[in-house]
Amino acid sequence: MSSIMTNASAMTALQTLSATNKSLETTQNRISTGYRVSEAKDNAAYWSIATTMRSDNKALSVVQDALGLGASKVDTAYTAMNKIMERVDEIKVKLVAAVGASAENKDKIQSEIEALQTQLKSFADSASFSGTNWLSVNATVAAGNPAAGVHADAEIVSSFTRDAAGNVVLAKIKIDVQSIKLYDSAATTAETRGIVEGLRLATTGVRDDTATAGVANTIAATDGYSVSTLTVVGFTDAQITQMITVADQTLSEIADAATLLGAAKKQIDLQKEFTTSLMDSIERGVGQLVDADMNKESTRLQALQVQQQLGIQSLQIANSNAQRVLSLFQN
Repeated sequence: MSSIMTNASAMTALQTLSATNKSLETTQNRISTGYRVSEAKDNAAYWSIATTMRSDNKALSVVQDALGLGASKVDTAYTAMNKIMERVDEIKVKLVAAVGASAENKDKIQSEIEALQTQLKSFADSASFSGTNWLSVNATVAAGNPAAGVHADAEIVSSFTRDAAGNVVLAKIKIDVQSIKLYDSAATTAETRGIVEGLRLATTGVRDDTATAGVANTIAATDGYSVSTLTVVGFTDAQITQMITVADQTLSEIADAATLLGAAKKQIDLQKEFTTSLMDSIERGVGQLVDADMNKESTRLQALQVQQQLGIQSLQIANSNAQRVLSLFQN
């Protein structure tokens, strides 16, 4: 049946052309943006997941920065610790030289020891990065420490993750500052003072609250010495030998502290490497969800352009039916 009121063929052709134009618009948008899912309306679930993961990746980038800052702090402390270890070793050598030396030579040796002791404090005070110093500290209660002379652990943010419930979880690398500090201006006991300044028992070289400062030419069971303050002037060879024990134990504890810092540095380096790999993995995962396949989209674009042209021609043919009806009424 031919009708001038209703052109069913034109309506069908128009619907087909509209659908083709809509698909063509979608494909052109994917090609221009590079995304298969660029807005929530494209795929709400994928868009939501991708948005969350992109946000997490930004947080991981900040974690990388925190790890880099933490690595710099550890490097600074480790460098100073090594230099201080060298100076304590030199003090130990000077003490050995002082055994059996004359009073005059002891005066000269003491001058060298004092210069080294000054360097110890200078190196520790200078081991600061971004306002943080773990070697020369002030562990006061006001700073949030449990007690004066007890320094809180330093913390470095090492990871950003989510638990099964989607809650953010931050992991941290802890540095036991109490174990590596060399000086503590807030400490009041031998045991809470730093490695270099704490008064040590002459017999064992261990920091002990029962130790009392040794007196020249007098040996007592509680005699104590500190590498940062000891002097050989006026002291007997037996006492200087005890000082060597103290210096040797101090060196051992500094070596332990350097080992702790070295282990922390290794842990930070491994975590930085893992974080970089994790960020790349998340980026790839997001890409698989929302990125457009450009090869596929370019092929689809060509096909849709052909369909659009055919749809226009089909609509033209359908619209020409009315003209053929008009010819029936012409002579």
